[in-house]
Amino acid sequence: MSSSRLTQAAYQSFPGGPLEVDRAFYDAVAQCTSAGSAKLIQEFVLPIRSGRAWEIQAGNVCRIITPEGPQQVGDLNLWHLHNPKERFWAARTRQLQRAHVSVYDRLWSTLPYLRSMCTITGDSLSDYGVDKEGGRVHDLLGTRCDPYVNKMLSGKYFDYHCHSNLVRAIEPYGLQESDVHDVLNVFQSTGLNDKDQYFMKTCPAVAGSYFEFFAEIDLLCALSTCPGGDLSKAMWGEGSEGEDPNMDPTLECCRPLKVEVWELPEESLKDWKHFTAEKYEGSHGLPKV
Repeated sequence: MSSSRLTQAAYQSFPGGPLEVDRAFYDAVAQCTSAGSAKLIQEFVLPIRSGRAWEIQAGNVCRIITPEGPQQVGDLNLWHLHNPKERFWAARTRQLQRAHVSVYDRLWSTLPYLRSMCTITGDSLSDYGVDKEGGRVHDLLGTRCDPYVNKMLSGKYFDYHCHSNLVRAIEPYGLQESDVHDVLNVFQSTGLNDKDQYFMKTCPAVAGSYFEFFAEIDLLCALSTCPGGDLSKAMWGEGSEGEDPNMDPTLECCRPLKVEVWELPEESLKDWKHFTAEKYEGSHGLPKV
């Protein structure tokens, strides 16, 4: 088997299939928000080491911004607003799209639903590419920091990891800890080292950096401002100098994030094709009752 065959993407669809996007449509969506023809209907600032959930209607656009700069990482979860059993599936998105997402990539939902939850329409870091250590931004390789691994690695308790921030954020919506799932690490630069181990780098965002997506379905979103801030300091192990930097409430590398939700002009959605996927109607080989 040729080397090119071995290294090409394993998950591919036929021309015009579900992995292709109408780039002209999503470019027009991005133009609406950047040119001011969209209407700002919701905005808030998320303080450091906190979490918040919010709703987005299908056809709206959400923008996550670093308002103060220079850097801050955010951990994002998504659910179908009307059925939280359908939620973002990071692993399948890595396979169908890539491990670090950007404009035109879609974020996919879990089985048995398997559909595009949103499509990325804007990314101010899209030119970051691959840095000299192999780092890329908007990470799907890793997941959220959590108090369990923190206690295991540092021996200390801390209640404001991204996992806990997300747990608190969704509690008003009737969801609980088990509903928190693997995240999209917005603005986070990561990769695999020469030992195939996960690494995190200092976030490359600056004041005004943004990440924007178009909601394909009604969404409940939750975002955590990571207690690691810009990840310029080691959180555990070598380089952390034996301390847990998350325990310092004045940690200078933490900054807020801003969220905006935009309503598009009705005429801009006339060519919007609602995503549909093939539905598996089988029985998984089990006896039919």
